Amino acid sequence: MALRRRHQVPVGEALLGRVIDGLGRPLDGRELPEVCWKDYDAMPPPAMVRRPITQPLMTGIRAIDSVATCGEGQRVGIFSAPGVGKSTLLAMLCNAPGADINVLVLIGERGREVREFIDFTLDEETRKRCVIVVATSDRPALERVRALFVATTIAEFFRDDGKRVVLLADSLTRYARAAREIALAAGETAVSGAYPPGVFSTLPRLLERTGMGEKGSITAFYTVLVEGDDMNEPLADEVRSLLDGHIVLSRRLAEMGHYPAIDVLATLSRVFPVVTSHGHRQLAITLRRHLALYQEVELLIRIGEYQRGVDIAADKAIDTYPNICTFLRQNKDEVCGPELLIEKLQQILTE
Repeated sequence: MALRRRHQVPVGEALLGRVIDGLGRPLDGRELPEVCWKDYDAMPPPAMVRRPITQPLMTGIRAIDSVATCGEGQRVGIFSAPGVGKSTLLAMLCNAPGADINVLVLIGERGREVREFIDFTLDEETRKRCVIVVATSDRPALERVRALFVATTIAEFFRDDGKRVVLLADSLTRYARAAREIALAAGETAVSGAYPPGVFSTLPRLLERTGMGEKGSITAFYTVLVEGDDMNEPLADEVRSLLDGHIVLSRRLAEMGHYPAIDVLATLSRVFPVVTSHGHRQLAITLRRHLALYQEVELLIRIGEYQRGVDIAADKAIDTYPNICTFLRQNKDEVCGPELLIEKLQQILTE
């Protein structure tokens, strides 16, 4: 019998610490207590209702907070090939000191990885302020698609309640693949990068639902899997154009044991100039310049052809490079506060 009503999602404080599936049903063996219900496919807030992004949201990760500081209410893409440390970075972002609530959605992951991520990667305190939505790779395509809508709806509830919410979605690529599966079954024709037009038409409306609201905010991090480290494939290119910044993970850095494997030179936050001080921006520019200069002369250094004294700026970049690498590396349980961050930046760049 047709009910003639839209799919609704359970929302409320009672979901904190819980694990639900892509349709909003509990997966942790406990019944849902009294909750509110909201339509899964709400409209994004009007542009003139949104407050502007003016405050930083510190993640506690030095490689991000130093040169690509995120703003409260920003939407960021994490672009990564498989096996480069994406899940570990997400766990570190769950500990962001500027967040009141975390909503984590895992789409198309293996069941083993989901259980390990929840039990071993997230600590108990983090889980208490986290809602986890899971749609594993064996679930129907419709459930994998709905999982991201469910997580976004839950995040919207907490934002409307005045909370600072961090939404972590892993991954937008697997959401798009599930949407492609549905669209092709419905008779749509694949066009750009084997994706039907409907996949790209739904992305802007879904991503626009996050961001600043009248009272609270949703700072969103969406992971995007890139094939063969190709940052210009159609889906990655489209997502990058819709978001307010991107974090790029480097396979080369991961192979060197440099974690988090964030490629600082390829990483960008579009709100960085708005949410940082003049002194912070100057330090970030200097760090980027040193890294870029070192990359230019790295081959000459390795083959023994570099001559000191010819380029003073390059000499300085070479001298500071080991300290910069040490600064950018970080254990997953380590959180760096903003005061200590600036102090360390000044120390390594002025020695």
